[in-house]
Amino acid sequence: MAVGESGLSERFTTYASLVRVPNLFSAPPDVLLGAALASAAGAAVSLPALAGLCLAAVLLYAGGTTLNDYFDAPIDRSERPERPIPSGEVTRRTAGALGGSLLVVGVALTFVAAGTRAGAIAAGLAAVIALYDGALKGGPVGFLAMGGARGLNVLLGTAAAGAVDFPTWTLAVPAVVVLYIAAVTYMAANEATATPRKAVATAAAGVVVAAATVFAVIATVGPPTVQAGLAAGLVAGFLAWTGRALEPAYADPRPRTVGPAVGTCVLALVVLDAAFAAIVGVGWALAVLVFLVPAVGLARLFDVS
Repeated sequence: MAVGESGLSERFTTYASLVRVPNLFSAPPDVLLGAALASAAGAAVSLPALAGLCLAAVLLYAGGTTLNDYFDAPIDRSERPERPIPSGEVTRRTAGALGGSLLVVGVALTFVAAGTRAGAIAAGLAAVIALYDGALKGGPVGFLAMGGARGLNVLLGTAAAGAVDFPTWTLAVPAVVVLYIAAVTYMAANEATATPRKAVATAAAGVVVAAATVFAVIATVGPPTVQAGLAAGLVAGFLAWTGRALEPAYADPRPRTVGPAVGTCVLALVVLDAAFAAIVGVGWALAVLVFLVPAVGLARLFDVS
């Protein structure tokens, strides 16, 4: 490999680590789930708008992870010295400018792709992301803010359709996504140092509540057998995957066990999204699950947090 090519590859790896590239593939599934809920309510979903919103969700997520490292740079010097900013691979100013730009471009794209309502939701999402990264992180409000960002991501997907009169059961879906991610964020708060066992237990409770909600929605909606069976199977996979990671984290809550548990729970949100989407239709579930392949593959190369 030529010297120039080697340098370009290293730079790509640095910025992929900065934005946490495996995590990015967990953002479009939230949007697809929102579109599936709109479809379940009888609305026609615009595929071009949906594609634009999925891309915007990736940009917003990348902006959030980049700004997270910008604000965490002083702490990361001691707790995560290998991260791009404390290691000197990316300057803090560059990260701040990049993160802010990604948020702005993401919001602008939603306006272009799906109109004013989508843009307003994206603007609210960007504000929540910035507030979490800068001021709210570390406490209960911060945990809920992170969960709220994911809930808004689901809501963003509904903007791919026109005005929708949502049935009551659909409201439980973004609500449980909020609670699940809030619980995982609590567990992740001190993943690099000392995590209290109750934080891991809270994340496990979030997993159980999320799984129970899928079954409750199945019972409420009464989808065809194939869709109900697929949703149930996905829930079983969700429980098995997260449980395998959470068990050692609970038994011995140290960075070497909690870190992987956090990463697993973040990626497992894709499976949870797919389970809810399966209740609406098999096609929606498969569209969501497609994003799990690159997410898991890239997680072998980059940290998920």
